[in-house]
Amino acid sequence: MKLHIKNGRLIDPANKIDAQRDLYIAAGKVVGVGDAPAGFVANRTIDAKGLVVAPGLVDLSARLREPGFEYKATLESEMLAALAGGVTSLVCPPDTDPVLDEPGLVEMLKHRARSLNQSHVYPLGALTVGLKGDTLTEMAELTEAGCVGFSQAEEPILDTQVLLRALQYAQTFGYTVWLRPQDAHLGRGGVAHSGAVAARLGLSGVGVISETVALHTIFELVRSSGARVHLCRISSAAGIELIRAAKREGLPITCDVSAHHIHLTEVDIGFFDSNCRVNPPFRAQRDRDAIRAALADGTIDAICSDHTPVDDDGKLLPFGEAEPGATGLELLLPLALKWASETGRTLSEAIARITSEPARLLPVDGCGQLGVGAAADVCIFNPETRWKIEARALKSQGKNTPFTGYELAGKVMITLVAGHVGYEAAAINS
Repeated sequence: MKLHIKNGRLIDPANKIDAQRDLYIAAGKVVGVGDAPAGFVANRTIDAKGLVVAPGLVDLSARLREPGFEYKATLESEMLAALAGGVTSLVCPPDTDPVLDEPGLVEMLKHRARSLNQSHVYPLGALTVGLKGDTLTEMAELTEAGCVGFSQAEEPILDTQVLLRALQYAQTFGYTVWLRPQDAHLGRGGVAHSGAVAARLGLSGVGVISETVALHTIFELVRSSGARVHLCRISSAAGIELIRAAKREGLPITCDVSAHHIHLTEVDIGFFDSNCRVNPPFRAQRDRDAIRAALADGTIDAICSDHTPVDDDGKLLPFGEAEPGATGLELLLPLALKWASETGRTLSEAIARITSEPARLLPVDGCGQLGVGAAADVCIFNPETRWKIEARALKSQGKNTPFTGYELAGKVMITLVAGHVGYEAAAINS
């Protein structure tokens, strides 16, 4: 299939393009930007006038719930949600059932994803067997099976000697370890940010100290091991200051933030809205403001959806008993655009945080950009179209989002994966 996408505003931060340029695609690759290759004859022409043509979004955290939790979501439903959100590459954590700690399980997941011929799935392997924090997994074999890094998901490693050995092993072979900084003891049992709102509502708190103590420990282990660490879903102003200092020091660390945490704070819990029960919890406004500023200055490298579909049985419970998590694949783009609009950042900056910047953190060639020769993973969207977030409008099997009822700008019109149309919202001039 040869495609010609014309009249669109091409925004490709990796190649520093923000201009009206045509895009030419053949055999699943970008074969021309601006000018058509010699002898190019398109099978289909897409008129993207008034639309933005961008690289397919790269999401650093999306739980697909397979294997083991198909009652919450299926690979089919979440891949459809990804394409509807313009996400063409996604990283999935290892906390499935069984845990992704063996090569056969990783290969099975990769095969299932390939058979659907939709978004690219990049699994994280378990750092320890069963995520139990005791025995290291066979990282080399898991990498050969297709893992792009290693993680404990939400499960802590209590024994820092084990974590140090894991980092030393990872450094030896050049692997990246993905860690969510939360002290296992200080954060134990908490369901909301430790502050006035949680106290007034009678909810157990998770203090910022839980994040900062964990960060101090991780940084000391990184100094000792030299390992590359990606910090997942930073949530506090104090944590951001520690990361800023660590980056100035030259430590090999990167970090991301959930799209939800860019906008929401502890007060959004309202009257015990269980859709606001997430990990880490929504924090104070000063933390939210610090996150926004850190995204702007590059301290935070990328925005992820932290997509965690939960079934009704898990959410229709008292706040403290509800299962944490929010659906996010279809909201990643509009929430990133909302950040840019509210903070005076450019459209190109917003797109960079969900394309080229997260792609830079993955050992995958040609991801998150539209240079000649790159995979033709493309998101075509209307930045002005506003749509109301309603459960029935979401493709994901998980309808749990704290943004229900919000009206957001940024509607995906077409998503291409390796040059084929994976999603099309409405008829576009062809």
